[in-house]
Amino acid sequence: MQQQELELLDEELKLLSNAENIKLQLSNIYFEMQESEQPIVQQLKSIINKLQGIQQYHTGIEDLNKRLQSIQLELSDIGDELETINDAVQYSPERIQIVNDRILMGYKLLKKHQVQTTGELLAIKDSLAEKIKDIIQISDSIAQKQKQLDMLLTECEKKAMLISSNRHKILPSFEANVNELLGKVGMPNACFKVSVAVTQLYEHGIDSIDFLFNANLPLDKKAVIELIEPLRKVASGGELSRIMLCVKSLVAKKLQLPTLIFDEIDTGISGEAAKQVGEIMKSLSTSHQVISITHQPQIAAKATAHYFVYKAMQGSKISTSIRALGTEERIEAIAKMLSGEKPTAAALENAREMVLN
Repeated sequence: MQQQELELLDEELKLLSNAENIKLQLSNIYFEMQESEQPIVQQLKSIINKLQGIQQYHTGIEDLNKRLQSIQLELSDIGDELETINDAVQYSPERIQIVNDRILMGYKLLKKHQVQTTGELLAIKDSLAEKIKDIIQISDSIAQKQKQLDMLLTECEKKAMLISSNRHKILPSFEANVNELLGKVGMPNACFKVSVAVTQLYEHGIDSIDFLFNANLPLDKKAVIELIEPLRKVASGGELSRIMLCVKSLVAKKLQLPTLIFDEIDTGISGEAAKQVGEIMKSLSTSHQVISITHQPQIAAKATAHYFVYKAMQGSKISTSIRALGTEERIEAIAKMLSGEKPTAAALENAREMVLN
């Protein structure tokens, strides 16, 4: 379809549908002008000849005669053009059918694409042609993208291998450090290991990493190392918290981690082990924000700030609140952890020493 095609086809259809009447009228007009018993052009010529005979007697007649000569020439030209048009106009049922079919198709397309003009249809055609071109050329685009993908994959594999190599180098010292810290936080018989297996490349490299653990291996750990199992299957909540404390304390020396939150990391420990946990967390707090939920006075005493969580009746509802404790309130709260709801003087003195030292 071309620009203004429907509009031009509509005009052509009107001409074809009225071709017989048009030819008849054009023939009659031409006949009157050129071929009748008294054709208009011939009559004008006769009038011009008569005026030429008397124009010498009046200057105005000469001007009129010139005007009539111009009219005669114009009418003669008009007659010739009428004849040309008459010859060009042909009644053709076949052409009428072709034009009708083309118009019908055009209006169907206008309705289908919800537009009003041929120009809008052509714009849609150009858009579809571009899409088809893109589809035809998609194989080239896919090949180009595949080439880029292969290059990136090769680069990723190289980096993954480097990361894997670095992981294997650091694993022995990492395991040893974690196991040493586990002894300090009340798990002297625990054994922590890292299992690394090669896997397909993914976002973390080519290593499938699993933490293995057993909380109560005999002293000769190497002889029964097969007893350790995946950490996620065998560690209790308290054990998991302490293991994560040990791991995070080591990682924090290399990376700037966000806030560290420990929820009752002291479960199952007391005394010196609890004190060691507090020391580790205190060390972490020098470069990280550490939040700990604890019932151990040895850990609470190491904090920079102490927040007390409590429940209270408000009307007919129980609400949970939290408030920061001052120094004396902290001492009293830690004393209660040491000796109960009504702390003794010794407990208060002990708590004061723990907080202020």
